[in-house]
Amino acid sequence: MRKLIVPAFISLDGVVQAPGGPEEDTSGAFAYGGWIWPYADTSGEVMGGVFSEPFELLLGRRTYDIFASYWPHVPEDAPYRGIADMFNGTIKHVATHHPETLAWRHSRALAPDIAATVRELKQGDGPNLVTQGSSALVRQLLATELVDELRLLVYPVLLGRGKRLFDDHTLASAFRLAASRTTSSGVLVNRYFREGAVQTGSFE
Repeated sequence: MRKLIVPAFISLDGVVQAPGGPEEDTSGAFAYGGWIWPYADTSGEVMGGVFSEPFELLLGRRTYDIFASYWPHVPEDAPYRGIADMFNGTIKHVATHHPETLAWRHSRALAPDIAATVRELKQGDGPNLVTQGSSALVRQLLATELVDELRLLVYPVLLGRGKRLFDDHTLASAFRLAASRTTSSGVLVNRYFREGAVQTGSFE
């Protein structure tokens, strides 16, 4: 059985909207697109190392369209060519109402019942499933028992408003901190494994 891993760039107050650039997602009059770049890490590691092993992508339609307009056109000598090759070559599972418009190679539409489809994918053979961006899709997944691992890159910034990773539909779950490190620019890279149900108690 393969794992479902959710990596995310996240602010101290839980915002995940438009980390990569000003025009990435301006919905809700969000004015801080590109907020991760002042904290860029020069180590070359991407998303907490989640792409160091084979993977398939789970994407929402907005993220898919952004990726499909960029990654297939990265020049051979570009700094991110290695990532482009990985993204272009792997299977992309996409939440969409228009499967006929998925032109990026190796793209496959998820069935309307996303949770059931992802559960079936996890039970099959293949590499781990990894989300990217796709906050609406990720929130649907966090409302189920399907997420096995979180890799949260926590940035030392408060954004005040914007789309958040966790909402009131998130399933109550316990996670174990498996690894943590701090980059030279102060970003916390935390890796959490799912542990099951939340345990409660009392000081009495």
